Amino acid sequence: MNALTITLIQTNLYWENKEANLAMLEKKIMAIAEKTEIIILPEMFSTGFSMKPELLAETMDGNTVVWLRQIATAKRVILTGSLIIEEQGNFYNRLVWMLPNGEYGYYDKRHLFAYANEDQHYTPGNKRLIASVKGWKINLLICYDLRFPVWARQQSQEAPEYDLLVYVANWPERRIHAWKTLLQARAIENQCYVAGVNRVGSDGNDIFYPGESMVVNATGEVQYHKTNDEDIFTITLQKDSLDEVRTRFPFWKDADAFTIINE
Repeated sequence: MNALTITLIQTNLYWENKEANLAMLEKKIMAIAEKTEIIILPEMFSTGFSMKPELLAETMDGNTVVWLRQIATAKRVILTGSLIIEEQGNFYNRLVWMLPNGEYGYYDKRHLFAYANEDQHYTPGNKRLIASVKGWKINLLICYDLRFPVWARQQSQEAPEYDLLVYVANWPERRIHAWKTLLQARAIENQCYVAGVNRVGSDGNDIFYPGESMVVNATGEVQYHKTNDEDIFTITLQKDSLDEVRTRFPFWKDADAFTIINE
């Protein structure tokens, strides 16, 4: 109950080629030798950050969700990342949290990246997903959500609402300073672990992604950081260490109470 082991996959992606990406990721996942409980993939791991949902979207019964279920079951892990989903005529940048027993939860990206016209192609979500694993609570968010601290903020003054904050991303090099800074900020202000998984390489729009995937502890100290290269990294997080920080420095008790109103 005390420890949680997660694996971050920082990888290049084949542009808008689902078959190639799934084959590549399956090979990487099945080759992981370390014991792990959660494997985290980047944002839109099957296509890259594409604004062509009309051509690339699948349903929740489609090949990529089936693939997630098969890999999670075969590897006996929780597998998560986001992909393009169509539902009732709307398109979503949807993070799927796939359990090894085939059950799943999902989170639809709340903050759509208008600078790249994501808001013109996708529908925003309106609720968070906080998953539970071995007594750990995990808040699951996507890329641009990182810039909006209220959406990630711990919302309970009785006890911290979650222990680990996960961001899956396609975050480009030209704004990577914000990525690194805000991952640490979210960890410090929420007194939680933060794991940010970004891709590497260039996409079909010639946008370069430098990775810079990170794991940060509750005091903002970086426990893992990788630049530019593809990498698969497994780390064990300790609940005792987190509880010690929260007990010695119970800043979370003094946070402002608030309510998010979805319109």
